[in-house]
Amino acid sequence: MSNLLVVDLPSAPHGAGLEHGRQAGALIAANVAVYFDRFQREAQLGADEVRDRARRYLQVVEDREPTYVEAMRGVSESSKVPLVDLAVLNMRYELIYSQYSAINQGKAVHVAGGCTAFAVTPEASADGHLWLGQNWDWFPHVHGLVMRMRRDDGLTVAAFTEAGIVGGKIGMNSAGLGLVINGLLSNRDDWTRLHLPFHVRTWRMLHSSSLADAVAVVTREERSCSANFLLGQANGHAEVVDVEAAPHAACTLRPTGGVLAHTNHFYDPEALDIWQPLDEETTSTYNRAARMTHLLDAGRRTGTLHATGLKDILRDHVGHPESICRHPNPAFPDEERLETVVSVLEDLTSRRMYVAAGPPCRSSYQEIAL
Repeated sequence: MSNLLVVDLPSAPHGAGLEHGRQAGALIAANVAVYFDRFQREAQLGADEVRDRARRYLQVVEDREPTYVEAMRGVSESSKVPLVDLAVLNMRYELIYSQYSAINQGKAVHVAGGCTAFAVTPEASADGHLWLGQNWDWFPHVHGLVMRMRRDDGLTVAAFTEAGIVGGKIGMNSAGLGLVINGLLSNRDDWTRLHLPFHVRTWRMLHSSSLADAVAVVTREERSCSANFLLGQANGHAEVVDVEAAPHAACTLRPTGGVLAHTNHFYDPEALDIWQPLDEETTSTYNRAARMTHLLDAGRRTGTLHATGLKDILRDHVGHPESICRHPNPAFPDEERLETVVSVLEDLTSRRMYVAAGPPCRSSYQEIAL
């Protein structure tokens, strides 16, 4: 497969949006079409209703983080995609996940999304580095890219995003801080709360200079929908914290034996007083979590938790097609077939990021320099 597009952005929000839209206009238009189709078929929402909900979130972001909206306006101007349709893309996490929860109340279903994320501390890694990584599993037809920006204060941020979403969701910065994520569902998810959206939060985290500041982006206020944020920083010393966030409450997890794996279920839902609309017998989330933990523990013992060994883990096919390296499952309806859209490995100690487009079993990793 071909490499992901890497877009170097100026530090000014509007200029960054203009460059994003200039280089990725066709990809953005394609993503808009994909999501409107998904909202109709999978979330039972028509285009007018989706746009109306997105407009309400757009006002929230305009009030709370106007520079984010300024970047969106730049994208709209250069790509010719209407601002409200870009709002649908940028707010799509809340819009689609809360709808999954609403539809799935009272019945068990396949997990709505899939991602396998992990952290390896210097004590467990073969090279003494702090590593984060994940396979991001989502709709196969979604187009992604890597954004890279050097701010006026010197901080450089590199992150994977879906074309048209101006806030990166998986990435790292030159302060040695990295972020990987997992989609989660709970019975409390509700878009009408109109809190700061997921992609604005991840954008804020990736622009944080300290781990404490990044964690506070999640924990200092409530959220509309559930999500998991696995964060690490290597800057003088190494630290990892995983934040499982339901809308009303959050808890933190730490590595065990120097490793931590997370997929698409809460590890302690009772502690957060939630119910998860998942079918434990048919979803792969529990199997992927167990498999990743097993591989990390084995790699720690054999001294293979380094760049090559971790890439091999991300290519693992045990449980295929719903494996760590995920492929569409022909037994499911088309709208439930997920695939690894991007694989990301972050060396926070050396400030290096590696990304592979599509399932990493058939892709090579490209290095993204900071």
